[in-house]
Amino acid sequence: MCQHRAMPRRSLCLQHFSGENTAETFSSLPAEGYQKRQGEEEQCKGEGMAAAVGRDRQQVLQQAGIFNPSITIKKLCKFCDLQPSSCNGTSTCLSNCSITSICQEDEEICVAIWRRNENNFSVETLCHDPARPLYGVLLEDANSTACVMSEKNMTTGLGLLCSCSMDECNDNISFTRVVDTTQEVSMAPVILVSLLPLLVLLVTVVAMFYWYRVTRHRTLNQEWERGRKKRKAKGGLDCSDACAIMMDDDGSDSSSTHANNLNHNTEPLPIELDLQVGKGRFAQVYKGKLKQSTSDQFETVAVKIFPYEEYASWKNEKDIFLDTDLRHEHILHFLTAEERKVEKQYWLITAFHPIGNLQEYLTRHIISWEELKTLGSSMAKGVAHLHSDHLPSGRPKVPIVHRDLKSSNILVKSDLTCCLCDFGLGLRLDNFLTVDDLANSGQVGTARYMAPEVLESRLNLENIESFKQTDVYSMALVLWELTSRCEAIGEVKDYEPPFGSKVREHPCVESMKDNVLRDRGRPEICNSWLSHQGIAAICGTIEECWDHDPEARLTAHCMAERLAVVEDEMDTVSSRSSSSEEEKIPEEEEELKISAVEGILAVDTKIMEIQDIKPVDCSVSDEK
Repeated sequence: MCQHRAMPRRSLCLQHFSGENTAETFSSLPAEGYQKRQGEEEQCKGEGMAAAVGRDRQQVLQQAGIFNPSITIKKLCKFCDLQPSSCNGTSTCLSNCSITSICQEDEEICVAIWRRNENNFSVETLCHDPARPLYGVLLEDANSTACVMSEKNMTTGLGLLCSCSMDECNDNISFTRVVDTTQEVSMAPVILVSLLPLLVLLVTVVAMFYWYRVTRHRTLNQEWERGRKKRKAKGGLDCSDACAIMMDDDGSDSSSTHANNLNHNTEPLPIELDLQVGKGRFAQVYKGKLKQSTSDQFETVAVKIFPYEEYASWKNEKDIFLDTDLRHEHILHFLTAEERKVEKQYWLITAFHPIGNLQEYLTRHIISWEELKTLGSSMAKGVAHLHSDHLPSGRPKVPIVHRDLKSSNILVKSDLTCCLCDFGLGLRLDNFLTVDDLANSGQVGTARYMAPEVLESRLNLENIESFKQTDVYSMALVLWELTSRCEAIGEVKDYEPPFGSKVREHPCVESMKDNVLRDRGRPEICNSWLSHQGIAAICGTIEECWDHDPEARLTAHCMAERLAVVEDEMDTVSSRSSSSEEEKIPEEEEELKISAVEGILAVDTKIMEIQDIKPVDCSVSDEK
């Protein structure tokens, strides 16, 4: 019988047998165990073992030439004394035991013990009955099919032990976790503790911001309520254009107060539509009466109605109007937007200006030099605010380009200043817009007022300033319209839009390409216009703003400043002339005239240095 050196005899070893009667000898042994043939060696030698890692008992007996199906074989396990191991306590490894033994008892299972010494690791494999303690420890996983290590405090010290019930299962050892006697502290609690101050700081900042917004909103509401009470105490409503409050023809008050304080998200405003005052490509504009809830009074408002299929235009204009930074005295005052599901319409409700748009006003009226300065300057200021990337306070603002500037999209207020309207094609120049986004914005606008680069579809998408310069070109054409109807130019023709009879009433893009790109045509500046120094200065500004090269054009801010300078210079000359008339002394009067002429010549010199004006001869008798 083969016996392990360190354990009581309870297992048998399989050896290679040679000879003719090997199978006969093993077949004659009793089923409960195998007896060693007389004359064989008493020690089992490792090199004579028939079993190998991963082979079952049938393969072992077949290779030994002693397999007999009638013989019942007990469990096969790796059975080696304590020996060094390459297993380091991680993942899965082999015991590297070269001895496979047949357990003596039917109840015995395979066991492996892994220990960590000072400098190395060791493994012990054996058979053992799970009902009996092993090194003071009971085997808990006797029915397991795999040998998975778990930490045990045995009589021989701390170590890892596993047991399993399959043949040679204690050869393949699995470790559920990395074993290290100097176990490191888990990093998760450390990270959580480190992030705790940052989390507290973030919560504090968010709470402070929320508190600030709520407090500021409450303060603004209180200030507004106090202002409203003061206005009521004074009698009636404040009728300033800054608040978009106007007087209708029948004397009824018109303001945004009622609209701004209704909950439009739950119910539509009580608006009664009156007559239609305008019609465009995407919508119709009506004059409407916004009824007061507490009295019989009503406010006159403008209602722009979009059909359901023009939702995109309505949403674009609404989103631009909802930008609080857009508010300006020369931009149409916005009240609210509504989705009228019953009528299947989308509404934009704004302030109403009874004079109408600039094109209608110029058709009906010849304007004075003072009106030209006021209308032109206010238009330039409105566009400059639209294009600006910051507010007068210095706070950042998102620039907006109109992309459809024309005289019919500019309203005339009661004080004869302009305000911009119709932002259906407007574009917010957000920083996150990519070149692809800008390229997909399309060739938009009215062909008559399109800049050369828009007609040619050659906008510089890498530079957002190029979009602003298309508005400057369109604004120059509107300024030409104003100038052509000013009495200061001499004989004034009937109103004509830019390019007049050179193109059809509603020219297409191809027609405008021929005039603007091929012929480099622009509206005519008559020679007679230049006799007035102020008009000459404005004409110089116009020609700089409709330059074929977008980068050579003035910016909207520069155009506004230029018109302000012209206005100041002409006011100075006018004041000098008026003072000379009052004094009625011939010598002094002559000196003042000379001084006035010198001042005019100085202004003229500055203008001519900026732009060499090329006049075109024209007269009232020219054909339209």
